[in-house]
Amino acid sequence: MEIKLAVTALSALAHEGRLAVFRLLVQAGSVGIPAGEIARHLGVPANTLSANLNVLSNAGLIAARREGRSIIYTAAYGRMGGLLSFLMEDCCQGVPEICAPLVDVVNRVACCAPEVESAQQ
Repeated sequence: MEIKLAVTALSALAHEGRLAVFRLLVQAGSVGIPAGEIARHLGVPANTLSANLNVLSNAGLIAARREGRSIIYTAAYGRMGGLLSFLMEDCCQGVPEICAPLVDVVNRVACCAPEVESAQQ
């Protein structure tokens, strides 16, 4: 992942409301969640949610698809994986104990990760 993409993604996530939306979508998996349900679940007004979804979408962290009259949002797992890989790329400096707790987390969640597009996105 290029540093500019990483900065854009991290900037998008550096907001309490956007981070809450993203975490909710990650939990929802590939099924996704309609916009109205996201707003109700998080207790945010539609215009605030729309702005947050726009920022996350522009950062490539979420995707949207239309189903009838609803727009369903999903986390972009490929971009998320690319960002996590970018952050951990130079971990350890030859001292594996530094990153061991992070590797444990990755291994723990790997079993439930949905099939994703290329992590290089």
